[in-house]
Amino acid sequence: MNTKSLIAVIFACSSLIFAAAGEAQARGQGMGQGMGQRGGRVRENLATLRLLRLTQALDLTEDQTSRIFPFINKIDKEKLAIQRQMTSDIQELRRILAAGAPPEAEIASLVGRIKAAQGRVKELDAESEAFLERQLSPIQQGKYVIFQIDFYRMLEQAVADLKPQRGPLAPLKK
Repeated sequence: MNTKSLIAVIFACSSLIFAAAGEAQARGQGMGQGMGQRGGRVRENLATLRLLRLTQALDLTEDQTSRIFPFINKIDKEKLAIQRQMTSDIQELRRILAAGAPPEAEIASLVGRIKAAQGRVKELDAESEAFLERQLSPIQQGKYVIFQIDFYRMLEQAVADLKPQRGPLAPLKK
């Protein structure tokens, strides 16, 4: 991909993210509800970074980019909505369990919703993988596998580097 195309892709991604962030702020919501507004920006930045690195690592053509980016953005938005609700359900489950003598029917309902949300996220991931497989050449598919491994290792390392700054996680109450 040439430099002009890469700049166009970067501009398009930035525009989409700023539009989504502006829309979320207009509705009075942060993009990462459990994490506050900062968490939303972190998620947006990670999504943008992933798309930009993906474009470079796979050497996507303009045509591929124009097909792949809208699809990935749509999937990411749907996953984000699911993850927001799941975060809310998990927080509610924690609250109920911590209160003592929790109502089993309510717990069962929350557990069911959380598991259903996890299943839907897995379905979206599989849908995304199948779509990319149809759009990419075998060489790009190989590069994608390596890209995924390297990108998520980089994220794990970044999180590990931050842990000493944040301190240890609070233990779960029994």
